[in-house]
Amino acid sequence: MAVRLDRELMPLPLTEPPNEPPPYAWTGTWASAAGLTDDTEPWWDAPEPEVPADVRSLRATPPGLGALADHWIAFERFAEEIPREAPFGFAVGGPLDLMEPSSVLASFTADAFEEGLAKLSDDELVGMLYATRRLSSWQAAMELAAVSELESRRQATARPGSSRDQDHVSAELGLTLTMTARSTEKLLDLARGLARFPGVQTALLAGRIDRSRVAVMVEELASLDLIPAAAIAAAFVNIARKMTTSQLRAEIRRMILDLFPALIKARAQKGRRHARVDVWQELSGNGAMAGRELPQADVIAADTRISAIAQTLKCAGATGTMDEIRAAVFVALLTGRDPATLLSSPLSSSLSSPDSAGAGDPPSAGGGLARLTGSVHLTLPLKTWLGWSDAPGEAAGYGPLHADTCRDLASRMASPRWCLTLTDEQGRAAAHACSTGGPGPPGVKAWLAGLRFDWLERGDTCRHSRQTTSYRPGKKLRHLIQVRQRTCANPVCRRPAEVCDLDHTIPFDQGGRTCECDSAPVCRRHHRCKQAPGWRLVQQKPGYLVWTTPSGRSFPATPDRYPI
Repeated sequence: MAVRLDRELMPLPLTEPPNEPPPYAWTGTWASAAGLTDDTEPWWDAPEPEVPADVRSLRATPPGLGALADHWIAFERFAEEIPREAPFGFAVGGPLDLMEPSSVLASFTADAFEEGLAKLSDDELVGMLYATRRLSSWQAAMELAAVSELESRRQATARPGSSRDQDHVSAELGLTLTMTARSTEKLLDLARGLARFPGVQTALLAGRIDRSRVAVMVEELASLDLIPAAAIAAAFVNIARKMTTSQLRAEIRRMILDLFPALIKARAQKGRRHARVDVWQELSGNGAMAGRELPQADVIAADTRISAIAQTLKCAGATGTMDEIRAAVFVALLTGRDPATLLSSPLSSSLSSPDSAGAGDPPSAGGGLARLTGSVHLTLPLKTWLGWSDAPGEAAGYGPLHADTCRDLASRMASPRWCLTLTDEQGRAAAHACSTGGPGPPGVKAWLAGLRFDWLERGDTCRHSRQTTSYRPGKKLRHLIQVRQRTCANPVCRRPAEVCDLDHTIPFDQGGRTCECDSAPVCRRHHRCKQAPGWRLVQQKPGYLVWTTPSGRSFPATPDRYPI
């Protein structure tokens, strides 16, 4: 059951007391106890009262505060005692869609569940999902607070100078919650980390951020001193819910790299002392192997090389998905076999010939396919590239990178294509130019003067200056759209634009333009979603899209920001 909030359908006269009196002394009718009289607005129209941090603890305080506590308890009891009808209020913008987590929201949600979810519309069902997530955050905040309180009590009674009290707390939690030592340590670390950021703790309790995002913030900020860590946490606490955990982690890392590059470099060098190769057994019975704490430039170079070899094998007829072929190439390279042996066709002999590799590819162990190195889409500020700054850059599919890693990757590139993107004050692409050669530090001005920039469409209206009448866009148009949006145009997807479909927002056969104002990179998965019944995608102006799901909820997507 759930409270019906429509005043016309309220079945209970508000001036009659309940069958049972409230468990505390109060004069007047039940309506007046709830704050309702003939002269006051109904509670659904009245502003919500200020909720004390813990109203029940105020009962022992002076009479004025005790009365305030009684008033709020009466308000909650009033909401709970109203005879309940069909679930209501979870629709977008409704009171239950906006209510902060509390026992009242938990009661409404439980009632809706008990009445049957089939009675909810799609919009109400999504609103209930939001409510349950807020309630999960509320419960997580209380759980972590209880863990911190337990640790605090055990530390207060620990023997002076004892170095084992932490192990004792972990052991007690493990027994109490039936958890492994590693799991209890992670729980304790999360509780300790959250205690550093009261603002994040408050947001978790209010349901504005969830446990997984809190874990990302705690992990990424663990190496920073309290003041800078708290400042970065405050910058993200109110916008974290609009990001996936991957996006949040990337943005926090980018800010840390920008503010504390020396610290990140030192942390990476320290981590390399723990470099290792881990081997373990998968649940399926297969094996797994991973290199840990390796130089990031080497990891990116190795990953792109595996992808290049796998793509060549795929084009030559190798069977299986790209993931399966990449895994086979990984094993072949480590075990000393030529990846060309993975082909069952006669092409394997020609592919293993040194002459089959590109003329510009550097030599490496093995012939043919083993010489492929792949390509990296590296983005970094011009000053970083020239060594004038340590501002971070990023590589497509890998996220933000330290300036030294970016320069290392740039130095490894053979005959790179240089692109320069001018950004606006928000870091979004405004103009773009390409060049087959790059400058050295002495020739920057001359190099910049020789570049021809194309200005991207950025206003509310499009001039259609690069529109084409064909279905497929030209090379320049495709490149500029991928510059504008470097990842899938779905707001929660980070798949690089280079491997996405360049999709018409309005289908080409329905009058859609092959132009900046009607095209955007969309990965194959979200391309199919967009075409499914109930989905709707609108590009309001070049690069600014709105996705509407079958439930009727809308989610905006904007052009990506560049490191500046």
